[in-house]
Amino acid sequence: MGDRHRAGCGLPSHALVSKFLLLAVFAFSFLGSSCLVGPAQGSERLGVLDGRFLGLKVNEKGEALVSYETGQGVRRDVLVWGAVNARSPDPDQPQVRFTYDYSGGRRTRGSRAVTSFRDGCNPYDGPELTFLVAACEAPDGSFWALQLWQRLLPMRGFEPFRPGQAAQELHLSHWSGPLPVLEGSPNWSYGGSLQGLFGRLTYLGAPVYGVRTPSASRPEPYARFVYIDTYNSIYGSGWRRDTGIVTHVRNGAFCYSFVPQTPPPGYPWAELRGPGNGERHLVTVMGPGVTPIVQWEAPGLQGYDPAADDAFDALFDRLVGPDDGVCRSER
Repeated sequence: MGDRHRAGCGLPSHALVSKFLLLAVFAFSFLGSSCLVGPAQGSERLGVLDGRFLGLKVNEKGEALVSYETGQGVRRDVLVWGAVNARSPDPDQPQVRFTYDYSGGRRTRGSRAVTSFRDGCNPYDGPELTFLVAACEAPDGSFWALQLWQRLLPMRGFEPFRPGQAAQELHLSHWSGPLPVLEGSPNWSYGGSLQGLFGRLTYLGAPVYGVRTPSASRPEPYARFVYIDTYNSIYGSGWRRDTGIVTHVRNGAFCYSFVPQTPPPGYPWAELRGPGNGERHLVTVMGPGVTPIVQWEAPGLQGYDPAADDAFDALFDRLVGPDDGVCRSER
């Protein structure tokens, strides 16, 4: 069952773990920069905030100006533009991406870009957002928001043990209309012997997924990873990261069973850990394109209940579907 579980639940490969770490370094290098950055891979990640947030401004041109102070007390201004919402997965068309000017617009708009920026932000009255730092309604009625998230926490419940794993990533989003929808459910899997989760990510009624399998050497802007945290589990008290898995091609679904697993190479412990199911479970994902981070949360299951399991199976068939060969054994 162990091998089938690793394949069926889409657990991160060694290459995927490397990808996470590379992205952390990539984000840190952004904060040290003051140059124009073209359409960025993973456009909603503005960078890592290791100091103090100062402000969000938006003008009538569809540009945002984000200001913060680094951990060394240096002020940074970042001008952002060029994207809203998201495209549906399409191998022939790139996903929408922001363009960043980490000089605050001085390189692209002139030396007075920061001081002459005309703020048109109106009070935010959009949907509730997790990890919210700041948000506003733009003059055109669209929304901008900044969210702060520890995306790179180590898996299998470990406390951070490498640089960047505890990083507070600052994510910028720009959207109009409905948010992405993250649906989820607890589940009993493998004949009721294990606890698990399943769900799907959709946007405007369409599934969200990558058009190819992402890797450290071949990023996939359409791909989205769901990160699963567990509360008061065998890993310890409070919230701990258990895993990150990719949404599936065609249906945008995911599935996961809590089983004992060996941590990836380079972790402080090489023996089996888990199962990591806890009192509560939390699933977090970046929305497609430049839409916000969304979450789903639910309590863990108690003793096996056949009637409840039948209800979970019916929901599984609706969200995941019978044609998902990866998740079929998790039903």
